[in-house]
Amino acid sequence: MIPNLLRWARHLPNLLAAAALFVQMVLLRWARLLTNLLAAAALFVLMVMTFLDVLLRSILNAPIEVAADMTRVLMAITVFSVMPALSAGGGQISVDLLDAQFRRFGLSRARDAVVSLFCGVILFWPASRVIDLAERARSYGDVMEYLGLPLFYIGWFIGIMSFLTALALVGRAVALVFAPRLLGHRRG
Repeated sequence: MIPNLLRWARHLPNLLAAAALFVQMVLLRWARLLTNLLAAAALFVLMVMTFLDVLLRSILNAPIEVAADMTRVLMAITVFSVMPALSAGGGQISVDLLDAQFRRFGLSRARDAVVSLFCGVILFWPASRVIDLAERARSYGDVMEYLGLPLFYIGWFIGIMSFLTALALVGRAVALVFAPRLLGHRRG
């Protein structure tokens, strides 16, 4: 009985690491799904609202009064809710002018790691600045013109999602260096 327990105890760190990785992957998958659904819903509402605003403005000369405020909120939700997942997956728009040279010398992964780390580190500054500005808006009591929604909620959302994006980029850089297979990165 004791030797069997010792055998299991020897594998316990590996089992715990595997369980932690599984939980992390499940949580990341759900987080990605929820943020993508949030962005899709915001974009759909924005599309319908814009269509109705143009229709009502043209036919009845009665535009939707809160359309400008709603557009700001919905655009912030659409853009910033997908940034962490997009950045973690390396889905940013890029120009591939030098990709062939990096691939030829086998430096693609190193380049991706350096760029992700650099972008993740420098993104902490604007994220913290946005949080500072959101706190200033909260202390002044700033609200949107038509909706009356406090501006600091949107600022907090943008700041928090920017922090999560920075963490995702740094995590991507670490994964590219130490575990590129987790990201499906090929050699080169």
